[in-house]
Amino acid sequence: MTPKIDTAQRRARLATRHRLAAPAESVHAAADAVVALHATDPASVHLSAWVRVKGSGVSELENALYEERTLIRMLGMRRTVFVLGHENAALVQAACSADIAKKQRRLLEQHLGTQGHPENVTEPGRWLAEVEDATERALKARGSATAQQLSEDEPRLKQQLLMAKGKPYEAIANVTSRVLFQLAVDGRIVRGRPRGSWISSQYYWAPMEGWLPQGLAEWDADAARVELARRWLYAYGPAPIADLRWWTGWTAGQTKKALAEIQPVEVDLDGVPGVVLADDLEPVAEPEPWVALLPSLDPTSMGWIERDWYLGPHKAPLFDGTGNIGPTVWADGRIVGGWAQRPDGEIVHRLLEDVGTDVERAVEAEANHLAEWFGEVRVTPRMRTPLERRLAQGS
Repeated sequence: MTPKIDTAQRRARLATRHRLAAPAESVHAAADAVVALHATDPASVHLSAWVRVKGSGVSELENALYEERTLIRMLGMRRTVFVLGHENAALVQAACSADIAKKQRRLLEQHLGTQGHPENVTEPGRWLAEVEDATERALKARGSATAQQLSEDEPRLKQQLLMAKGKPYEAIANVTSRVLFQLAVDGRIVRGRPRGSWISSQYYWAPMEGWLPQGLAEWDADAARVELARRWLYAYGPAPIADLRWWTGWTAGQTKKALAEIQPVEVDLDGVPGVVLADDLEPVAEPEPWVALLPSLDPTSMGWIERDWYLGPHKAPLFDGTGNIGPTVWADGRIVGGWAQRPDGEIVHRLLEDVGTDVERAVEAEANHLAEWFGEVRVTPRMRTPLERRLAQGS
């Protein structure tokens, strides 16, 4: 008979393992708890850490990223930027980033050979390799540098591409960001400190060997996928296999092969087929009641593609048109509303269902706490959603 794990138990695991009902002891532990912190929006990383580590400020995460360097910012699953501990970063590099690097290299070489402006690049593969090596040498000579500084050192970074020729959205752009992307996803360079404050999305670049002299552990790709799947299943399972495939960005074959090594147990998730680690069938204890204000693109909010069990009917106001979730209000393992910061710094929220007086008061207290933490800083999510816009504008 297929074991059953109901929605209440899934929510209890989410609360406990994602460190939302009980705080983590450090920002590193908070990142490991969810495997990786989503970092496309730089403010979200800090907010995701803050909500999981009581008393955590900007300095704690910056220290882990830029001083101790126990966390690293890198491109991984689904071509998305994450912040991870070194162990998980090594797994992601081998299990996800390496495949992305191969695909993006082929695409960039194709564009160099067919869409160069004012003329195409001959032998684009050789040209790209030479420019990458020269850029890395320039970066090592400087220690750290901006994209602009590197393009001054290596003029070939100013090579242009004419994209979408003849279309209304035709554009001409330098290859600078594409080459730096390639070096980063290959693990040769790393995003260092932001050029501005902690909410800036512009970074100084640094050579990987200078940033992390010991480098990241090398993994066989298949073995890395097995271990990454195991860690995801512990943090996010039980779950349908489709959720693992979506989160990692793997092919169906890669996902199937990784799970064949793990041999998870098939379970019934309130009528939805899923899998769980064989040694993780025992229920976890129900946590005390809790609430949380999670930022846009928080790893918990974006951890699954099948979200009905914690999102309910609230998708329309909380997601943008490309599948990115905005700031959300959580209560006891489910999303019950959204929030936003107004220009005067006030944190406002709207509950999308009746949650009772106790939860309402707890959410209000959490909103006040978050406003104090922000202080004079004002943050607008990079991916804006209908409810966040209305709340921020006072409607």
